Amino acid sequence: MNRIYLSSPHMGGQEIDFVNEAFETNWIAPLGKNVNGFEEDLQKYTGRKHAAVVTTGTAAIHLGLILCGVKPGDEVICQSFTFAATANPIKYQEAQPVFIDSEPETWNMDPVLLEKALRERRDKIKAIVVVHLYGMPAKMESILSIAEKYGVPVIEDSAEALGSSIDGRKCGTFGKISVLSFNGNKIITTSGGGALLSDDEEIVQKARFLSTQARDDAPHYQHSELGYNYRMSNIVAGIGRGQMKVLDERVAARRANHQFYFENLKGAWYKGNGKDFSDNDEMKSGSGIYFLQEPDGYKSNRWLTTILVNPDETDGITREHLRQALEKQNIESRPLWKPMHLQPLYGKSPVYKNGVSEFLFEYGLCLPSGSNLSDEERWRVLNAIKEVLGNS
Repeated sequence: MNRIYLSSPHMGGQEIDFVNEAFETNWIAPLGKNVNGFEEDLQKYTGRKHAAVVTTGTAAIHLGLILCGVKPGDEVICQSFTFAATANPIKYQEAQPVFIDSEPETWNMDPVLLEKALRERRDKIKAIVVVHLYGMPAKMESILSIAEKYGVPVIEDSAEALGSSIDGRKCGTFGKISVLSFNGNKIITTSGGGALLSDDEEIVQKARFLSTQARDDAPHYQHSELGYNYRMSNIVAGIGRGQMKVLDERVAARRANHQFYFENLKGAWYKGNGKDFSDNDEMKSGSGIYFLQEPDGYKSNRWLTTILVNPDETDGITREHLRQALEKQNIESRPLWKPMHLQPLYGKSPVYKNGVSEFLFEYGLCLPSGSNLSDEERWRVLNAIKEVLGNS
């Protein structure tokens, strides 16, 4: 059987036109018409005033920390329930991450724990990095209000959330600095790549300067600051311009995948406290499978469809049993992110926790969610799950 991937690249067909144009005009790298055009496309789509495209989302976070003035010895608040790329740039700056656990409604940064950390460490904290996990927006109104109260800038990691929104406002527009990723598994891809967005023109201009080795304005090569080779190439940007043409279609397809799984697995919305499954019979799913619901006014791009598996309702079948069974049928799935505060690299970092992310890691699984999944592949995944659960 052909392998079914968790989230594979999905080209739309127009990417090659922009790439060919770059070849024909010999604008290969580092800059060119496609770079400028891709930045303009991102600004128009999100509503941000300025954008700089770079080599990776990780590079964009790193630049964001630099532009927020993070230096060795400083502390940066970071969501614990995320991929390592959110936290690693803090280490690049020789700063200390302070991890914040999740709340159960969106699985993102808990505002209550955020304020506690800021209250106790206000003199050390120089930035806050919040994530919209799996495309579900975080509680940005509360988070931004708390950040403003303590005068700390917010870097919004929207790597997984392009196309998501809160009350019609696009993710990627909430932080002082926002970050996107175009890695091969994202909602749209340039193979690699990322972007830094802000409404502050000076910030984005400085990001472009730093990402092109911080070359001073001189006829010779002169450098007064430490720079980085982070700027996106004109070829890669051409792929991005083509992908932007189909972004809304990709979001619709991912959301349709989520709806397919929800309806056919007879799942229920997870409404627990993030530390266990409810004993309320009205909340029992019938299948032991739970899904994350969108709060009122929220729209998730459903980048990945995630489920929680309650072994008390599945005759002892766990998410790991399910993952291994899918793998035997050449279907890729993956546990939810292992929290950063449980990672060996960050085991000694300060953490404000409530048990939510550890619970989600223990019981959660990501299902194949690519926008290029065929109906046949979706049914193959579904039938494999039902076979394991014994309700085929």
